[in-house]
Amino acid sequence: MRRRLRAGAALAAVLVLSLTAPPVAARSRQATDQVVPGLRQPVELIVDEWGVPHIYARNTDDLFLAQGFNAARDRLFQIDLWRRRGLGELSSVFGPAYVEQDKATRMFLYRGDMDREWASYGPGAKQAATRFTEGVNAYVRWLQRNPDSMPPEFRQLGYTPALWRPEDVVRIRSHGISKNVFSEVLRSLIVCAGGIEAAGALWRLEPDHTTTLPKGLDPCSVPVDVLRTYDLATRGVVVQNGALRLAPRDPAASEGSNSWAVSPGRSTTGRPILASDPHRSLTAPALRYMAHLSAPGIDVIGAGEPALPGISIGHNGTVAFGLTIFGTDQEDLYVYQLDPADPGRYRYGDGWEPFTTITEKVPVAGGSPVEVELPFTRHGPVLKIDKQRNLAYALRTTWLEPGTSPYFGSLTYMGARDFKQFAAAMSTWGGPPENQVYADTSGNIGWVPGGLTPRRNGYDGLLPVPGDGRYEWKGFYDGARLPRSYNPPRGLISSANDFDLPANHPIQVGYEWDPPYRKQRIDEVLAASPRSSVEDSIRLQADKVSKPAQRIVRVLAGLTSADPDTQRALTLLRSWDGATGADSPEAALFEPWFSRHLGPAFRRAVLPPAVADSIPVFDVRVLIEALENPDRWFGTGGKAVRDDLLATTLAAAYREVAGRLGADPRLWTWGALQYTEFTSPVGANVGPFPRGGSAYTVDASSNNAATYQQTSGASFKMVLDVGKWDDSRAVNAPGQSGDPRSPHYRDLAERWRSSDYFPLLYSRAQVERHAESTIKLLPQR
Repeated sequence: MRRRLRAGAALAAVLVLSLTAPPVAARSRQATDQVVPGLRQPVELIVDEWGVPHIYARNTDDLFLAQGFNAARDRLFQIDLWRRRGLGELSSVFGPAYVEQDKATRMFLYRGDMDREWASYGPGAKQAATRFTEGVNAYVRWLQRNPDSMPPEFRQLGYTPALWRPEDVVRIRSHGISKNVFSEVLRSLIVCAGGIEAAGALWRLEPDHTTTLPKGLDPCSVPVDVLRTYDLATRGVVVQNGALRLAPRDPAASEGSNSWAVSPGRSTTGRPILASDPHRSLTAPALRYMAHLSAPGIDVIGAGEPALPGISIGHNGTVAFGLTIFGTDQEDLYVYQLDPADPGRYRYGDGWEPFTTITEKVPVAGGSPVEVELPFTRHGPVLKIDKQRNLAYALRTTWLEPGTSPYFGSLTYMGARDFKQFAAAMSTWGGPPENQVYADTSGNIGWVPGGLTPRRNGYDGLLPVPGDGRYEWKGFYDGARLPRSYNPPRGLISSANDFDLPANHPIQVGYEWDPPYRKQRIDEVLAASPRSSVEDSIRLQADKVSKPAQRIVRVLAGLTSADPDTQRALTLLRSWDGATGADSPEAALFEPWFSRHLGPAFRRAVLPPAVADSIPVFDVRVLIEALENPDRWFGTGGKAVRDDLLATTLAAAYREVAGRLGADPRLWTWGALQYTEFTSPVGANVGPFPRGGSAYTVDASSNNAATYQQTSGASFKMVLDVGKWDDSRAVNAPGQSGDPRSPHYRDLAERWRSSDYFPLLYSRAQVERHAESTIKLLPQR
């Protein structure tokens, strides 16, 4: 294995390179011209040596067209597949096996008024989408004339890329992160098996809350497969053995994020520092794409969705912004009684209301179009009709409302010049719900959450509810009423998907938040030093100390056992500091024990037996509370029950790991089990690499408990030196390009592994100095 650079040494090396790189005239630099129909004036596209495109236009119309053209140039197969999946058009190229998924996906398209939709994002949004898609189409048409340049995936799968419409980029909603319909269903299964009091074992609610059974709901009426249509609609696709398949979904996987801001008084630079590392699935290419967009009135750089115009994480030369997901509950499952005399109607109020049915034809490659019927209630798409129970189930979600196209709203806030403008933009943010961490060149830092938040009346949204009119949303809260923070006295702001509402805040956005452990570790590290640097934030983004591991190991302090394997496990773990690096023997035992043995055993101990093995998740907060307070959770003699649970599962985990890694625990490493592989839809994977970290470390690594393959984490990471922008650093693994033939497809993977970020260059002089190629995009004459 190659020896990893320490973050400090790596950063110093980058700084030296920045200062000593030869001038542009002395460097090899590719230069090409390309005519792009639709441009009004020439655009210069400079790609730096790390694959980041810097787009310089003379007006914003040309800027967004060039952004779309470049997105297609670098990521065409990725965005074409995103569009086909999101619109329900997979069957048109992959055949009849995908009609069912296409039908499901079409249930979740935005079908509202398009004028309201465009207006929700402010002036210029429709024009930006129009010009962006014109740019994509210009590249697609260029490929039609130059088929030898077609990305290899299209040739491999035997189809060609489609042309786009502006509305495509906002009608697709099924790729956003939202909650909480999955937990509603899990909670109803638990309540059915064990009563309403059993619901507290699923998830720690914040603020402290005990749910009640909605009047009229029979929790046993919610079938296990009620979300099958939802799952089909939101699932990605991969190619296996030359055929398209549904992407695997790990029900226990989580996608969180970290972001923090350090005030000038707490930084070594005397300027703010802003860090952001959103956690998503690890794919090749990455789910985010970095770009620099520059035209009169706009000069923004950072990362965004490759299929959308704009930048969602980055800076505009004055204001910097980084995001995490905010815990707003934006989904409700409704249960309807069907009319016995006419199953095409459902109970609403004192009468019966007919389903609204939309009929569409799904094009199918190699066959005739298939006609599908898409049923809706007044609340939303029908997920299931259970004729045996005479019930129907539908989803109401904010992400079918105007203004909730995931991340498209960043067009509004990316131009903000101060905190007031930024907060105003976030007050109209639709989805996904976000915490935005803020910093600016005047030395200010702040926090602003946003997201369309339902006003529920008489229920908490934690269980499904009858759809007969008793449980309606009373509109939505004004986003300006959500809390915010500006220049807090401690000089630090951090967000890690944790519960961050002030006590007694009048708006209850939701009760289900990520555990606080990443946030606690971030705050612990930042507070430990009176001043921190860009380098310190890079190191913190790579931090692998597990706060849950530290607390659980403390519980082991008094445990003894006559079983030799249990005793060996205790000896290994007792002095461990909770650091889960790839080279850690202790993590090689603890993490399999926690996920494959202790967690499932705890579920069986506290959940109703009928559902314990079918619930795929457990809340680590509940587990830790039970271990630290055994009598409260396990009853009289609870300590003995707990100790037996710990000893039995430790022995089983020790034997399992020894069977895989050998008898000598000194030779075990966590990275010999957990690994990262950036997976491609067509098998052009990058990796595998040994991997440290856990779901609860700042350098987060959720994994599949069966294979230990990392399922989510931060492939894009950014640390901004606010005001001295060229000293900012970033990485986007495995690389910027989506074309496996490109050197930029995988060139950032090793930098990502070793926290050796590259400089996120902003000034034209530094961009020119590190230019790898220049493409002049010219209007058609």
